[in-house]
Amino acid sequence: MKEQIIDIITEILQVPAGTVTEDTRIEDLEEWDSLAQVLIIGELESRLGIAISLEEAEEMTGVADFLNKAQ
Repeated sequence: MKEQIIDIITEILQVPAGTVTEDTRIEDLEEWDSLAQVLIIGELESRLGIAISLEEAEEMTGVADFLNKAQ
C-alpha cells in the first residue's frame, strides 16, 4: 500500500518518479499546495478507500502522515 500511496501523490503533483518518498514533507515540493492536498485525499479515498477527515487533513504535514493513516 505504501507504494500505491506514493504513486498517487507523485501522479497528482506531476513530479518525476522518485521525487516523492515516505520522508517527503509538504513544504519540500512547491507543487504540493492546498489544491493538491485536496486532490490527493480524494484519490486516496476513491482508489484505496482511505478516509481522511478535514481535521486530519489540516494536521498532515507530509507523506508519512498519509502512510500512517493507511495502516
